[in-house]
Amino acid sequence: MSGIAEILHNWGFTVTGSDLNKTDITDKLNDNGILVSIGHDLKNVHNSDLVVYTAAVKQNNPELCEAKNLKIPTIERGDFLGIITKSYLNSIGISGTHGKTTTTSMVSLCFLEENLDPTIQVGAILKQLNGNYRVGNSDYLIIESCEYAESFLNFHLKSAIILNIDNDHLDYFKTFENLKHSFEKYVAKLPANGFLVLNADDENCLELKNKSKAKIITYGINNNADFTANDIEFDSNGFAKFDVYYKNEFYNTIKLSVPGIHNVSNALACISLCFSYGISKESIAKALLEFTGAHRRFEFMGKYNNASIFDDYGHHPAEILATVNGLKNIKHNNSWVVFQPHTYSRTKNLLEDFAKVLINFDNIIITDIYAAREENIYNISSHDLVDRIVTLGKKAVFISDFNEIANYLKSHIQPNDIVLTLGAGPIDKVSKILTT
Repeated sequence: MSGIAEILHNWGFTVTGSDLNKTDITDKLNDNGILVSIGHDLKNVHNSDLVVYTAAVKQNNPELCEAKNLKIPTIERGDFLGIITKSYLNSIGISGTHGKTTTTSMVSLCFLEENLDPTIQVGAILKQLNGNYRVGNSDYLIIESCEYAESFLNFHLKSAIILNIDNDHLDYFKTFENLKHSFEKYVAKLPANGFLVLNADDENCLELKNKSKAKIITYGINNNADFTANDIEFDSNGFAKFDVYYKNEFYNTIKLSVPGIHNVSNALACISLCFSYGISKESIAKALLEFTGAHRRFEFMGKYNNASIFDDYGHHPAEILATVNGLKNIKHNNSWVVFQPHTYSRTKNLLEDFAKVLINFDNIIITDIYAAREENIYNISSHDLVDRIVTLGKKAVFISDFNEIANYLKSHIQPNDIVLTLGAGPIDKVSKILTT
C-alpha cells in the first residue's frame, strides 16, 4: 500500500491513508507529504475520488463503509496495482511459491546498479531502498507478484520469473492442479516481445514452456538449462561462489553475500532476467555481491552468549528445507529452531512435511499457530506438530509465551550455536528479545 501511495503522489495525485499503528513506513509517508492517520479518519474518505484498500481490510472497516455510503468508488489493492502496471512499458513480475522477495530484491539491485531508475515494489524492507518500495522515473516496474487469490492475474506484465510452483495456499486453490492452472493463465498473458524465466530444476515450472508467447529462458543447477552454475563453493558463512555458464559457455564468476544453495538458484533466476534486458555482467556481479538479504530472510539479528541469532520468514516445508541446507554450510555447534506455524489450513495440510523437515534441527521449540486470516475450523494445534515430531524420534518443546521462549533459550544455548526464529508471524520478537 505504501508503494502505491508513493507512486500516485509522484504522479501528482493527492494521497491520504490510515493505519492501525504508527511505524517507520507511516512516518516516511508523512515526511514525504502523504498524510497518514493513525486510526480511522472518515475525513480522508470525504475528500476522496477513489478509495484503495488492502485485502487485509475487512468489509466492515469504517472508512470502507463510509466510502460505500457516499457512493465513492472502491478498489482492492491487487486490482489497482494491476491498473498501475499498464503505465509501464516494462513491467516485470517475480513469482513462485518460495524466494519471491529475495529474487525481486536481487533483480532490483541489478537494475539500480545499471542506472535504469526502476520503480520497485518488494515484499520486505530492503536496506538499499530504505523501505519496501522505490519510485523511479523510467519505464521499468519491478514487482513481487503473489499468486495468492490469483491476484497476479490482475497484472499487465511484459516479463516474468517463475521460481517454483509448490503446494501452498490450498485454503484458496483447494487443489494443486488449480494452483498450477493459475500459473498457466498468468504466463499466457505475457506478450511475444517479453521474457519468461523458468526454473529448469522444477518440473512444474518447465510445464509452462508451451503456455506462453514470451521468449523462454531457463536456469538450473541440476538440469540442462540456458544458465547454469558450476564449481559451487561455500565459505564459512555459507556464502556461495560459483561460475555461471550461458548455453555451455563461461559467462562470469559470481560471489554471494547470502547463504545457501537456494540463493544460488535465486541468483541464476536474477541473472537470466537481467541478461535478457541487456544489463552488464559487471553490474550484475556487483549488485549480487552487495545484496546481504532482505528483512526477515535469514536475517542476522545479533548474538547472545556468542551464539548467532537469525530470523527467517519461512513458513512452508520447502522454505524450511532450503534454510536447513543453508545451515549445513555455516560453521556452528548446535542448531536451534523456534517455529511459529502460519495458518491452521497450512499446518493441517502439511503437518507431516513440517515434522519431517524440522527434525533436521538439533533443538526444536514450537509455539502457537499464527492464525493470520483464518479461524480454526481445522481441529489442529501446535501440539499436534509436537506430537508428530516426537513420533519421528526427536524431542520438541512447546512454549506459548515469547518471553518464556527467550528465557528458555538464554538458559540453554551455548557459544557458537545458531538460533533461528522461523515463521511469517511475529516470531521475530523472540530474536529481538535475545539481541537487545
